Amino acid sequence: MADKLLIYNATLILCGERKLASLTEDREPRRLLDDVWSGGAVKTCLEAGFWNFAMRSLKIEYDPSLDPEFGFTRAFSKPSDWVRTSVVSPEEYFTTKYKAHQFADEAGYWWADVDTLYVKMVSDGANYGNNLGNWTEAFTRHVEIYLASRIVAKLTKSEKTEEKIEMKLKRSLASLSAKDAMNEGTSIPEEGSWNRSRRNWGRRDGGNRGQLIG
Repeated sequence: MADKLLIYNATLILCGERKLASLTEDREPRRLLDDVWSGGAVKTCLEAGFWNFAMRSLKIEYDPSLDPEFGFTRAFSKPSDWVRTSVVSPEEYFTTKYKAHQFADEAGYWWADVDTLYVKMVSDGANYGNNLGNWTEAFTRHVEIYLASRIVAKLTKSEKTEEKIEMKLKRSLASLSAKDAMNEGTSIPEEGSWNRSRRNWGRRDGGNRGQLIG
């Protein structure tokens, strides 16, 4: 399980610095880490991928106070813990996934032509992305490297160390995205119209199983 002090100390080890004894120790490394952490470090790392441990599914009703002049007829307010949208759908099991032309993401709202929207999103809420107990080991390592990339120049003034950590960050992001994608359940792609037509070709009932024609 991730722990803030352990994360800070792993970050300092990457930078070649001495570890902290506590989160209140009066040293420049701790102050630098606090600034980066409170400045949105976790959210930045969450934005980098569709992390399963931070994924939240929700049902949203449209906002009747908003009446668009044209285009999509319904507006849906984004929750305050939204980080990144994964799936938008008109139904609760997400078997139908809206494509780019079927909804819009603008000015803090989702827009569509239905009264109820179902959304899967990356959340930085206390029970999702900001719950360190839910973090995977790989994501924790990535946060440590990201923190190091933000403080290494100020802390070490070593271009060599800075370049080394930047390279680690690029590799971590690529590896982390691949690992998280592998944790997702197998999904069945939507059947195309060509396949449906081909499957029903030659049937006099047009594919209607409720009507049998001799």
